Amino acid sequence: MNRARKITAGLAVAALAAVGIGAAAPASASYGQPRVPEVLKVPDGNKFIGLFPAKGVQTYQCTSNAWTFVQPDAILTSHGRPEILHTKGPVWTSVLDGSSVTGSAVANSPVPNAIPELLLKSVGNRGPGKLAKVTFIQRLKTKGGVAPTGSCTDGVTASIPYSADYAFYEAK
Repeated sequence: MNRARKITAGLAVAALAAVGIGAAAPASASYGQPRVPEVLKVPDGNKFIGLFPAKGVQTYQCTSNAWTFVQPDAILTSHGRPEILHTKGPVWTSVLDGSSVTGSAVANSPVPNAIPELLLKSVGNRGPGKLAKVTFIQRLKTKGGVAPTGSCTDGVTASIPYSADYAFYEAK
């Protein structure tokens, strides 16, 4: 085989391998436990159970000429399929089994030009199912979602797109 054919064959194999790796690579829901700032670390005695990418909006309402947070609305996915809904509370509900977890923020880490990353502790679960035993949630890799700035008219709402990864933990 001449040199040009060897290079071409090598590039073809590399391209096929890259395509194969890309196609076989799992969605975020299958990756291992994420690295986080110290303030967002989950206490010992809890185990990581999954990481889910999310896209949605953070909704704000103008009250007394200031934007105030109203609620999140997001869809968390696994391998590109909707798996968990995130709504006001904050609450996460499995679309597969109806289980849910309600969280309360216990720590945050600022992110430039985005909503902060959070550590949330479960304050209530409903189950049985995927979220029935969740003890902690981390909101990570946030992009967007920041409240509008400037003056506003009372009663006006704005829903600002955001994305994040949500990591879930349960007791060992």
